[in-house]
Amino acid sequence: MRNDKPTVSFRREALLQQLESQPVWDLIVIGGGATGLGVALDAISRGFKTLLLEQVDYAKGTSSRSTKLVHGGVRYLAQGDIALVREALYERGLLLKNAPHLVKNQDFIIPNYEWWGGPFYTIGLTMYDLLAGKLSLGSSVHLSKKETLKRLSNIKAEGLKGGVLYHDGQFDDARLAVNLAQTAIEEGGTLLNHFDVRGLLKDAQGKISGVIAADQETGSTYELPAKAVVNATGIFVDEILQMDKPGAKKLVRPSQGVHIVLDKSFLPGDDAIMIPKTDDGRVLFAVPWHNRVVLGTTDTPLNEHSQEPKALEEEIDFILRTAARYLTRAPKRSDALSIFAGLRPLAAPQGDSAKTKEISRSHKILVSEAGLITITGGKWTTYRRMGQDTVDKAIALGKLPAAESQTAHMPIHGAQETTDRSNHLYVYGTDQPALQQLMAAQPELAEKLDTSLEFLKAEVVWAARYEMARTVEDVLARRVRVLFLDAQAAIRMAPEVASLLAQELGYDAQWQEEQVAAFHAVAQNYLLQAQPQPVRIKEEA
Repeated sequence: MRNDKPTVSFRREALLQQLESQPVWDLIVIGGGATGLGVALDAISRGFKTLLLEQVDYAKGTSSRSTKLVHGGVRYLAQGDIALVREALYERGLLLKNAPHLVKNQDFIIPNYEWWGGPFYTIGLTMYDLLAGKLSLGSSVHLSKKETLKRLSNIKAEGLKGGVLYHDGQFDDARLAVNLAQTAIEEGGTLLNHFDVRGLLKDAQGKISGVIAADQETGSTYELPAKAVVNATGIFVDEILQMDKPGAKKLVRPSQGVHIVLDKSFLPGDDAIMIPKTDDGRVLFAVPWHNRVVLGTTDTPLNEHSQEPKALEEEIDFILRTAARYLTRAPKRSDALSIFAGLRPLAAPQGDSAKTKEISRSHKILVSEAGLITITGGKWTTYRRMGQDTVDKAIALGKLPAAESQTAHMPIHGAQETTDRSNHLYVYGTDQPALQQLMAAQPELAEKLDTSLEFLKAEVVWAARYEMARTVEDVLARRVRVLFLDAQAAIRMAPEVASLLAQELGYDAQWQEEQVAAFHAVAQNYLLQAQPQPVRIKEEA
């Protein structure tokens, strides 16, 4: 925690008390993913009394299921969307400065198997570097075949002409979301996860005047007045819009992205691979992450959505088939440590195009007749700008007084320069010494949760005390990330995590059993069966 604000409490009880003491909020944000957290922190930075409510957990949805890249979007540059790329590269640079413990400069290599590949991609990526300006992470360079094979020891040599090296950002998405929530609370905001918005309040003129929400843990219902309400619920924005105006036209067209996590041996070294053009025009990445490799992604249009989307067989086949064309040691289904699917909240197209890669990734802000502000689209890299634009809109509408955003140069909780990432605790940044002190005071917490992985019991206690974790899934999916790194290991850890959480939060043996069972059900979605299974995505009620 920040040394200058030692009295800040992340305890749920303290946050709930703030609901009672605030008669009218300046801004209520619905949704605790990247977008909602960006909006809340921006509003708080301007001095507005801000409340954020998240129905499950911070980054539960799409915001924990990204390709782990902070990037301008090489693909968007190829599509000619210069403005989007320039904005994203600027935000990439700010994020590297504001959260250096979680964001790093990552080397990417494009292997070239065509004679024209080297000069073509070098020229294009030089423009990418130029658009970043002073916040560039480094210059793109052409690599010889020998140098490419030296850096990518698992890449196929036959037909290889060389490679192009470029730089982009790599990060831990859910950890950043948790740190953003902590920062917002430290700056005076009120944020609550496992808190479900069930309706919208309206005044005599039919204008939005607040929300009706329920604490998922106690069942208590609250009527919470506000001067402005922002719908930042990602793929669920249409559900909130229906609360405002039943029958409202859908704003979001979900696009599914699937990733397979492999052992680090499939990509030795520190470089990532980018395959710029696959069979159907999609980009494929192989990215080092927490001593594993993330392989993906897909871009599959869907008409339905859920909190736990599942990979389709054709997506799994696409990733493995494409990887096999480039890697000497091709991954098989049995090599998958984890598989995860996320749904991008793309702004719905005006026509009938099913090609989601052609739908703009730019964010859009809309205001309903009743005054509900909805933000949709965008991506993790531009979360801060999305928040700034949304609060600017609330000010322009006269809902909030004029005030300047302060987030561009605001350090995020835990921020410190990090060069040594050999110890997995580096993700805690400035919190790491306090975490070490906790283990010194209680040596049993220095024990591993599972002998095969690096994660410690102390991290569970820390997650409950200071990172608002309330469930086994909160811990294993979004605090220590085990579910995304090794799903079988996460299942093995669940009983121990439940026991530690129960001691910390004051729950009994029955709660522990329920938590383990609930986590086991969720974890099944992250296991890739040895044999193909028919998978369909169902729409939740």
